[in-house]
Amino acid sequence: MSALNKTNGKIIVALDFDSFSDVKKLVNQLKNEALFFKVGKQLFTGFGPDVVKFLKDKGLKVFLDLKFHDIPNTVEKAVKTACKLGADIINVHTSGGFEMMKSAYKSVKEFSLTSASPPKIIGVTILTSLDNASLKEIGFKYSVKNNVKRLSLLAKEAGLDGIVASPHEIKIIRKICGKDFLIITPGIRPSSSSTNDQKRFMTPSEAIKAGADFLVIGRPITQADNPLKAFKSIVDEIK
Repeated sequence: MSALNKTNGKIIVALDFDSFSDVKKLVNQLKNEALFFKVGKQLFTGFGPDVVKFLKDKGLKVFLDLKFHDIPNTVEKAVKTACKLGADIINVHTSGGFEMMKSAYKSVKEFSLTSASPPKIIGVTILTSLDNASLKEIGFKYSVKNNVKRLSLLAKEAGLDGIVASPHEIKIIRKICGKDFLIITPGIRPSSSSTNDQKRFMTPSEAIKAGADFLVIGRPITQADNPLKAFKSIVDEIK
């Protein structure tokens, strides 16, 4: 892992698989290049803590993307368990409210008293598959931009380390939340890639220039004919 450079570490590869063998194959293909991997609901539902252990045993970092959203007590306990798994980043839905986010922060804070490397706890604002029309359809009063601003400030006030947000909201979040507030950005599509179901996306270089700390990238790498070549191409594009 010492060969990994700063740019490599900014890319979080999304392991959106339903096969453990596919995970192992991809991780081996990206060996000595990719440092960070995202374990989401699809993979975790199938294999649970085993997949996190597999990645951690290889010295890799894990973004446990389960988007906890429940009553404060339930989320507090779920985050506490995720800390024990060894996750490096854990997330919750900011729309769960201030008290729920504060409970998540409390679990990480307590874990930090016994661990030298506690995880970062971040909030999900508005999913990148949603646009203004989608929000209006489900009853949200404000636009994507205004909702992201309100939820980001609420997350910071609750003690969270940062947020997950579309690349198009990076600059405004930086302005209102400061340079030390982490911004993890999905909706990243290399210039040569399909946009798939993302409605608010940018290229990797555009997102980094805008101020993103980490980029979550899945299909452009995982579904490429040559994942290693695709990963290196994205690193080069960022540079």
